Amino acid sequence: MSETTESMDHRPLGELLCPEPDERPDLWPWSTRRREDGVLEIGGVALTQLARDFATPAFILDRADLRGRARVWASVMAEEFWEGYGMAGGDAFYAGKAFLSSDVVRTVTKEGMGIDTASLGELTLALRAGADPSRIGLHGNNKLDSEIESALSAGNGVGIGRIFIDSVGEVAQIERIAARLATKAKVMIRVKTGIHAGGNAYISTGHEDQKFGVGAYDGQLDEVVAAIEASPHLKLCGLHSHVGSQIFGTAAFTQAARILCALAAHIMTDFGRPLPEIDLGGGLGVAYSGDDPVPTSVLEVARAIAAAVKSSCEELGIPFPRVSVEPGRSTIAPAMVSCYRVGAVKDATLGEDAGEALRGHRRYIAVDGGMSDNIRPALYGARYTATLANRVSSAPLLRSRVVGKHCESGDVIVWDVDLPADTSSGDLLVVPVTGAYGYSMASNYNMLTKPGVLGVENGEAEWIMRPQSIDDLLALDPGVHHRGEL
Repeated sequence: MSETTESMDHRPLGELLCPEPDERPDLWPWSTRRREDGVLEIGGVALTQLARDFATPAFILDRADLRGRARVWASVMAEEFWEGYGMAGGDAFYAGKAFLSSDVVRTVTKEGMGIDTASLGELTLALRAGADPSRIGLHGNNKLDSEIESALSAGNGVGIGRIFIDSVGEVAQIERIAARLATKAKVMIRVKTGIHAGGNAYISTGHEDQKFGVGAYDGQLDEVVAAIEASPHLKLCGLHSHVGSQIFGTAAFTQAARILCALAAHIMTDFGRPLPEIDLGGGLGVAYSGDDPVPTSVLEVARAIAAAVKSSCEELGIPFPRVSVEPGRSTIAPAMVSCYRVGAVKDATLGEDAGEALRGHRRYIAVDGGMSDNIRPALYGARYTATLANRVSSAPLLRSRVVGKHCESGDVIVWDVDLPADTSSGDLLVVPVTGAYGYSMASNYNMLTKPGVLGVENGEAEWIMRPQSIDDLLALDPGVHHRGEL
């Protein structure tokens, strides 16, 4: 299923089971296994031990998995766009919006990826974590002066590798700041390609009626190029497109590649300058449950893009550009799970319109987290799955809904999953594929503290993002801070 808000139709019992790691390994971190005693283990550490020694709820990151996925993205792009094949090189930039921490920055950059940022916080973290400024990009449809100044001041005034211009007004803004700093800003233009792709309207970003980018065919692109060419402190490096997120298959990516090549040819003809780079953004989809198809492979996507760029450039008679992509979700999402402890369990009697398969009731299983650590089910209607982490059970299955502890009826983590009838308070539930947009979109709604992120590998575990405490939560309130405990 895609990331759409779906109807609440219900399938027969037994069709909403969470696949085990050996059944759908694409849903689980690479090291996940079910031990003989029924306990799930990741990175050589039992989830029961993590829950006992650290805390729940918690995000759990398989560090070796993340390292491997980053290495695959970087090496595949380098291989498919290798200069030895007549191409101009290829790069993969990790989209920090999916989840960013200093540990993640160091891990993915060590494996050859750059970092894409979209705020002063993300940019500052990437720089302080040691990312090469020349391998950092800055996005945003409404960049602050402080963000641009930080980007241009990085690397002892050399600046980051690329700033993505999102509107004609940004040209003058960046020129003004670059002139004051006596530096030259390396910029790319984000264009609307007209492609409609992605699992939900909220994450489809290539079409015309949305906030990102400049129009490719209504004169906006030419206006922005002319403004950059007239700006002495700006250097136009290329074009960027991001058509959406949670995309399966290669068609949207190859279509966008052909469009960017055609636009590059147009700019070369009308402005007399070849563009050395194009960036196809991110958006490669992942599976969230056993109902989802196995995702398109990184190699398949990169190879399809390379073929489209090669054929387009040959037909248009333009030089091959260096090609980059910005994978976030596909790099981090399957490498992480969320672990919760079950609290209240209750049954709800449903009306006749609920569907015969429910047999007149639904089991509600409440856990110690909720929409504050995974807003996607409430925001997008996103579908996840869950399974017991501390044991296996032979009890009959009941159609269940995993919910959180917030004051919202929409506080749902898993809309529908078949769980054992003996699931009870104290059990551990694990939700896979939560590495992207779980922690990064987390909130303090109802003044819940944000859970931490545990990195696990080789039988060891440590916080790479520590959980918030109540003191952390209250530290920003000057009334509480100055008055002390009441």
